[in-house]
Amino acid sequence: MFEQTFKNIDDILHKDAGCGSELDYVEQTSWVLFLKYLDDLERDRATAAELTGKTYTTIIDKEYQWNNWAAPKITNGNGALKIDHNALTGDDLTDFVNNKLFPYLKKFKLSAENADTIEYKIGEIFSELKNRIQSGYNLREVINRIDELRFRTHAEKHEMSHLYEDKIKHMGNAGRNGGEYYTPRPLITTIVKVVAPKIGDKIYDGAVGSAGFLCEAFDYLTSTGSVSGGGLSTKDWEILQKRTFYGKEKKSLAYIIGIMNMILHGVEAPNIIHTNTLAENLADIQEKDRYDVVLANPPFGGKERAEVQQNFPIKTGETASLFLQHFIKILKAGGKAGVVIKNTFLSNTDNATVAIRKTLLESCNLHTVLDLPGGTFTGAGVKTVVLFFEKGKPTQKTWFYSLNLDRNLGKTNPLNENDLAEFVELQKTFADSENSWTVNIKDIDQSTFDLSAKNPNKKEEAALRSPQAILEEMKVLDEESAEILNSILELI
Repeated sequence: MFEQTFKNIDDILHKDAGCGSELDYVEQTSWVLFLKYLDDLERDRATAAELTGKTYTTIIDKEYQWNNWAAPKITNGNGALKIDHNALTGDDLTDFVNNKLFPYLKKFKLSAENADTIEYKIGEIFSELKNRIQSGYNLREVINRIDELRFRTHAEKHEMSHLYEDKIKHMGNAGRNGGEYYTPRPLITTIVKVVAPKIGDKIYDGAVGSAGFLCEAFDYLTSTGSVSGGGLSTKDWEILQKRTFYGKEKKSLAYIIGIMNMILHGVEAPNIIHTNTLAENLADIQEKDRYDVVLANPPFGGKERAEVQQNFPIKTGETASLFLQHFIKILKAGGKAGVVIKNTFLSNTDNATVAIRKTLLESCNLHTVLDLPGGTFTGAGVKTVVLFFEKGKPTQKTWFYSLNLDRNLGKTNPLNENDLAEFVELQKTFADSENSWTVNIKDIDQSTFDLSAKNPNKKEEAALRSPQAILEEMKVLDEESAEILNSILELI
């Protein structure tokens, strides 16, 4: 329905001097898309109010409403509506957007009642963004295309969310560390299935990126139904909308994409805060700040400054190790987590990593480790594992599963859900197999707590042939080559 529209928008942005990469395309499409979404949301709310005999007060003042500045409509000869040819364009349009619209929308952050409201999100998004589309004529074309999109039905929102996810995926092939915005969806789906959140849980991602984990958890909870086993009640919906999904994100672009992604999946005012998670002192986290579920893929290979490290009992420059400490601390007792981390976390012998492994094993039940093959993350060039743990009881046994595929993963051959089906099935009973095994924690080295994923059930490789056998084969091949050469010489 809308795929061609997205392609056309990319083509328009490609020729604009202000947009140089796939990241710019997504960022600039996002703010225009958000304002069109807002217009459709306001219409739906006005209709709902009308049906109940109430009066609806719009969020956006008349001058700044989509139908006034972006897509004022007139009736064509057939009685259908079309965009007025006198609508703002060129320099008039960029002047209005840059000098009037954006400053107006920024003010919502100060006037909003609280951070949970759509008003606050409007203010936050437009405080972080600027319009990079330099040509007002290109911007007019983008607006005209986005005006064709609709967010009124579930089917429309569903398709839009898939197309937006595809755009995020393509960012992984762009420069400026695009890959950090995207965790492969089949991996997220599998992690959510194994952690199995339920309605009423507070679900948290402190490195939210494009909000893939929170969107997948939302889809999972809406499809698995209510606690009672029936469909979702009005109360369930309210819990999902307002008191279930929480995230934090440091980078402006990822923050905006994360909010837009959640909105397109059906969460109206996502509880995502634009902040540096690691700037929060672990000692300040109280019971009221804790969550039932953590789902996350913190950044690989980042390095944090000394003042950030001061917020943690175990000091290290490794970003992911600080995030892991944060996640352990912020989980409630009995809380569950699925966290992606570099596989070197299992074996590194530096003091900080050893201390964090010890903390994890003593304060949580690390019941499952999924060992992923290289190439799972496009362009990242690192091997990763997923740690599944529950807080409150020490680990006695850890079940490992090594994902061995008969192909190399990459851009053209990505991970799919089928690849992970055996893991999901075996994990239910922690069954041993050719790819899975259990480690008794009392048997590991108690000074390093080394958890390296060494599969004892792996079939032996074929034994190496003896030098004598290799030489015999070479001799036979040489004799065959000599015969062929002789027969060619006889023909000459």
